[in-house]
Order: sequence, then structure tokens, then C-alpha cells
Amino acid sequence: MTRFDCDIVIAGGGVAGLSAAALFGQAGFSVVCVDPTPPVTERDADGSDLRTTAILQPAQAMLEAAGIWARLDPHAAPLRTMRIVDAGGERPEPRVVKDFESQDISDKPFGWNLPNWLLRRELVAQIATLPNVDFRPGTSAATLFTRETEARVGLSDGTRLCCRLLIAADGRNSAMRQAAGVPVKTTRYGQKALAFAVTHPIPHENVSTEIHRSGGPFTLVPLPDHDGRPSSAVVWMEQGPEAQRLADLDIAAFEAEMSTRSCHLFGPLTLASRRTIWPIISQLAERMWSTRVALVAEAAHVVPPIGAQGLNMSLGDMHVLLELARAAPEKLGEAEMLRTYHRRRHWEINGRVTGIDLLNRTSMLATPALRDARAMGLNALYAMAPVRKTLMQLGLGARG
Repeated sequence: MTRFDCDIVIAGGGVAGLSAAALFGQAGFSVVCVDPTPPVTERDADGSDLRTTAILQPAQAMLEAAGIWARLDPHAAPLRTMRIVDAGGERPEPRVVKDFESQDISDKPFGWNLPNWLLRRELVAQIATLPNVDFRPGTSAATLFTRETEARVGLSDGTRLCCRLLIAADGRNSAMRQAAGVPVKTTRYGQKALAFAVTHPIPHENVSTEIHRSGGPFTLVPLPDHDGRPSSAVVWMEQGPEAQRLADLDIAAFEAEMSTRSCHLFGPLTLASRRTIWPIISQLAERMWSTRVALVAEAAHVVPPIGAQGLNMSLGDMHVLLELARAAPEKLGEAEMLRTYHRRRHWEINGRVTGIDLLNRTSMLATPALRDARAMGLNALYAMAPVRKTLMQLGLGARG
């Protein structure tokens, strides 16, 4: 009989990997989670992840059931309205503004926004309370050998672990996905995204605002007040050279440009953090499993930062994988379980990747005629109440 060192090894200690460690640990599985880089858990520290994540209703319910949400709730900014602004005219000013209200489909907000660095901090604190979870920052999963009955994972410190299931949560360039021999399809848009925080004189009133002009959306997502002023997280997508030009501006010039791009909807914006920049891609793994391996999060799927889908899709992966593990713990990591996981997730994810790809291409439109068509399309969709409600419900994330 095989002697297992643990039930699950999780490769990757980002928000997705730490979430998996907390969820499976809370469910009673023995877990080792490794990541080559210790998590940066302070807002202004070098290397902190200044992106934010809107935890949508289904993901919030799962985190609450696992006892994790109580740590996050005090820091979360509720999102009650999703505002879409088309500013694609000759000048950067609103010409179409449409509000999607959470109260039209639920008595809860669409979601709750949290900075990624804070998510990591609270998840690390949560798994520290679980005696069956061993988090090893500064160590990576380096090698993988699998057979029908087990996975053997070699770590960068020379340790070898035998487990029943490897969860690959090690990002878009996943070494474990490559070791498992799973191909991916990647789409590159030539875009980059800037992420940073701002303060502004006009309160956001829990409205998430997505402004479309060209190059990609400029999105402001509510945060709790910062230094006594209303604050928002910003993701600003542009063609790569333009994004890099913006990233290299001095602070005064950057604030002037971002205030113009925001159409001054919240007054002049003041930079309240450093700026980070990363390339925009879509990516989809051919399958979400291999022998004794489950691919989750960006190891399985990557989408542009539109509609708060990224981490929520990842938590959807965790939901299905955990449900299957709880239903038949004796079959953890077996091929039947992993094939079922793939079947329940891959079709939905493929649809979401395709839909977000279309939305991103629409947001990039530069010619006036096509921008006019985008504005007319927004008007038409909004005018049909049943369609509007269906879009909001789909945006929250259907369970696989």
C-alpha cells in the first residue's frame, strides 16, 4: 500500500493557491502548499499585488461556508452598481451611461472588492489556524512523476512528497501543467494593463465604473476610504506601447492623463499607490486534468481583467473540485473524479473565455464608426430588461 505524505500538494501560493489550501484544509484534507516567493502582505511593500478582486456572490457564499469570509468582510467594499460608460466620441466625455443594479436580481451586492495583497494576508492567517495545512513559502514544486495510484512531487529544497492529488495553481506559466503534458492555447492582444489605487473628491457610492473609449476599458472599483478620502482601485488597459508610456510618466503628468481618461467622473484623481503593469492575454488549457493532477485558476485559464471573472472562475474550480472530493474522499485524485471535474468546468470556462475575448476586442475599438456601433449595442442591450437581468446573472458566475 502506498504511504502518502499528505492528501494534496498545492503548487502555487497566490490568492488561488492559498484559497485552495484554506478550503481543502477546512474540509479536513491534509495539505502541503508551496510557492517560490513568500507572499507580500503589506500594501506599500515592494512586490505587493496592487490588483483587486471582486468576490462575487457565489464565491462569497463558499468562503463564508468555509469560515474564511469573517476575516475578509471587515476590509471589503460592497459593489451594488455596475456602471458602463461609453466615452468613444471625439472628446473623452460620457455619451452613454448605463447602470446595472444588484437590487434588480438580489438583495445582496454583486460582490465585494478586496486588494489582492490583503487577500493573501488574510488567507495566510487563516491557514495558520489549520493544523493539517503546511504552507512552505520560498519553496517551489520542481519535478512531477505520476502513476495511477499516486503523484510524487519533488520540491526545490530537495524534499519529495507523495500525495493523492496535485493541484496546479502555479499561474499562467505553470511548470506543473507543463510537467503533466497539458497543452494550452494563448491569445495575445498587444495590450498591457496598469493597476494602481487612487483617491478622489467625489464618493464612489459603491459603484464600479467601467469607461470605454479605445485601447481597453478604464475601470474604477470601490475601495474603503484611504487617508480619509474616497478611494478606488483602477485597472487601465491600453495598447502595449501606450501603457508603457503612461507607466513611465512622472506622477503629475500621470494624474493629469488618468483624470482625463476617467472623464472626471470622480473629480481629479490622485495616485495613492505605486503603479504595476502586466501583459494582457487569454489562455485556455486543452484539459483541466492529467493523471493525479487538477489544473485550477491561471494554470487552467487566463482572461483579461473585465467583469471580475478571473478569481471567481478560479474559485468556481475550487467549488467543483472540493464538492467531488467531499462526496467520495476515498477517490481523491482518481481519474474518474478528475474527468468529472473537467467535464463540469471546461465547457463553462470555454464560454467565459470566449465571451470576455469578445468584450475585450469590443473595448479596444478605435475607429469612430465602430465606437458608435459599440455605443448603440450597449443601448440596445440595456433597453431589454430580461436580457439585462440575464447578463447580470451570468456575470455573477454559474456553478458548473
